[in-house]
Amino acid sequence: MDHNQLGIQYMQEGKYDEAAKAFSAAIEENPKEALGYVNFGNLLAAVEENEKALKFFERAVEMDGQAATAHYGAGNVHFKLEQLNEAKQHFEQALQKGLNSPDVYFMLGLSLVYTNELRLALPYLQRAVELNEEDVEARFQYGLCLAQLEMLDEAIEQFMQVIEREEHADAYYNLGVAYAFKENQDKALEMFRKAVEVQPDHLLAGNGIRLLTEQ
Repeated sequence: MDHNQLGIQYMQEGKYDEAAKAFSAAIEENPKEALGYVNFGNLLAAVEENEKALKFFERAVEMDGQAATAHYGAGNVHFKLEQLNEAKQHFEQALQKGLNSPDVYFMLGLSLVYTNELRLALPYLQRAVELNEEDVEARFQYGLCLAQLEMLDEAIEQFMQVIEREEHADAYYNLGVAYAFKENQDKALEMFRKAVEVQPDHLLAGNGIRLLTEQ
């Protein structure tokens, strides 16, 4: 097993000091190879050393202009730091460099949602779901984006698929909102009650129940 593989194994086991030593050895052995810098950047990001992580991702890009995973790693750090414009740029670069991963599409879509660029976000969230149909969070965010764009039937379809996969309080709540907009109050009330059943302290669903039962 080479140093990079060993370091990844240590990371998965939560042995971060050993992982750091392994990635350092990988960089010493191949100082012009991007992979060691990417892995060390991922390790630093995992332990919240965000600024240091960004430096390693930048170094990886210097070593290899096509290092898509370095851009993805940098995008995640910027997203965590709420530097959304920088995050978007790195996720776009990761896609352009060939990282055809559902996670990249999801994170780019989510970054666009958070900067209120919903129409731009929609195809990326849709692609994330297409590439990984079992990703409940991606499907939920896709449904939410559809709902915010007032595409209610399409949103309902996605939220229904979410609750088929897991008891998801926010999906039930948003189904309730969608049915309320469609003036199906009985169905809306049913969904708000399901949300509270799953998460008893769901304040928005509780408010929805009160609004509908006080009429």
